[in-house]
Amino acid sequence: MCRYVAVGDEPFLKSYGEQFHPFTVGAAMNIQAALKKAKLDNKMKVVVPCSFDSFESRSNSSTEVHFRSDINKTMIELLTFLDKHESPFFVTISPFLTFLQTKNISLDFSLFKETAHPHKLSRKTYKNSFDMSYDTVITVLSKAGFPNMEIVVSKIGWPTDGAVNATSYLAETFMKGLMNHLHSNLGTLHRPPHETYIYSLLDEDQRSIAAGDFERHWGLFTFDGQSKYQVDLGQGSKSLVNAQNVEYLSSKWCVVNNNEDLSNATAKALEACANADCTALSSGGSCFNITWPSNISYAFNSYYQEHDQKAESCDFGGLGLITTVDPSDDRCRFPIEIRASNAELYRVCSFQWLFLLVTTLLASMEV
Repeated sequence: MCRYVAVGDEPFLKSYGEQFHPFTVGAAMNIQAALKKAKLDNKMKVVVPCSFDSFESRSNSSTEVHFRSDINKTMIELLTFLDKHESPFFVTISPFLTFLQTKNISLDFSLFKETAHPHKLSRKTYKNSFDMSYDTVITVLSKAGFPNMEIVVSKIGWPTDGAVNATSYLAETFMKGLMNHLHSNLGTLHRPPHETYIYSLLDEDQRSIAAGDFERHWGLFTFDGQSKYQVDLGQGSKSLVNAQNVEYLSSKWCVVNNNEDLSNATAKALEACANADCTALSSGGSCFNITWPSNISYAFNSYYQEHDQKAESCDFGGLGLITTVDPSDDRCRFPIEIRASNAELYRVCSFQWLFLLVTTLLASMEV
């Protein structure tokens, strides 16, 4: 059973400007009215997921943190609406982004490592980034006049590609640390989150990379449903289960033809990456260290696979060559696309998988 109806996906994200500010609360009210008319308002809550950049600080003290000035009025209206209907405050907490954007935050502090150097804020000492961020949310809500509002961590995870320190190993370390921390009920939190949702189930090769190439690699599973690492989500299952009977396209790849004049190859690769996912080639990415012209081949193949292995999609002005020899190496995987009908099925079913995953997590936390 669906428990929440979310209005937008972080509509107050700073990069969006003010384009959604005038409409978000009104949309929430309209949805609430529709639920009431359908007699579902007691079963489903209307929420608005908020990004962590909804907050800003004038100093290093968490007591100085507040809503951004451009959204403060709108946020008060939203909180008033949520409080009236007993809906929780949905917020993204991202230790990975905090680590990237904050000079004095260490990797160990972000990964729940016991060896991490603690941080002191507002006379409190924190042993990990999650607790520090979560307490910040409580502080802001309290200052706004809503100290008892339930908080749901609507997104939390660690990417596995597309940036330095975005690896499966570190993601596994983070997720295991997070699970242990949530189950332990330890830390400096005033009160634990009402619920915590893992972000995300699958990689999304068409997600915006405005914030960074890592944005397409938050999944516990690859695009084809294969687990990247193992983590215990509770309920006695200590392993993630791979998708079964996945139907791929033929075992064919598009690579650069080394017998041709490659003086224009880089330009052709850039054209390919403008219409395909080449984020693994980014600095720190899993394919960053492959040499030229293998990186050209990766770009060509990404375009070729995303266009269903059509022969013309491996042309590139005569520089492309279709091969049945897998060009992947131990670290850099040259993917093969899923058959179109199954790819659409995966997109539809991903939400069902996510609810199953989250239900398992939440049920285990209630034990």
